[in-house]
Parts: sequence; C-alpha cells; structure tokens
Amino acid sequence: MKNRLKVFRAEHNLSQDELAKRLNISRQAIHSIEKGKYPPNLKLAFRIARVFQANVEDIFIYEEIEVYK
Repeated sequence: MKNRLKVFRAEHNLSQDELAKRLNISRQAIHSIEKGKYPPNLKLAFRIARVFQANVEDIFIYEEIEVYK
C-alpha cells in the first residue's frame, strides 16, 4: 500500500521518532510504513490520520490489484 506519510510528517515538522511517540509505536514501524514494507492495520491508520487531522484516504493510497484469468 502506497502512502503519503512522509509528506504529512514533513508538512507538520514531525520526525519519525516524534510521530512514533505520539502513536505509542516504534520509530522502526513508522519507517516501515513509509517505505511500504508494512501496511498499518485499520486502527493504526485511523490513529495516524487523526494526528494530522486528515482522512485516512489522504494519507494511504489503496491500489486494487487486477487479477487476470
């Protein structure tokens, strides 16, 4: 899942560590989410959006994968 988390962090002058502390998760988790290695669960995605006073869809971009028969 692609995301704009790094952009939102920069716009709000937050480091990965600062955001992680606000969310009570590790800095490594923030890094992994930003790199697309770890998609957050729905609860965490909403918590992240709440920090930035944004919609989940503004931060996380869902891309449906087409399956060909």
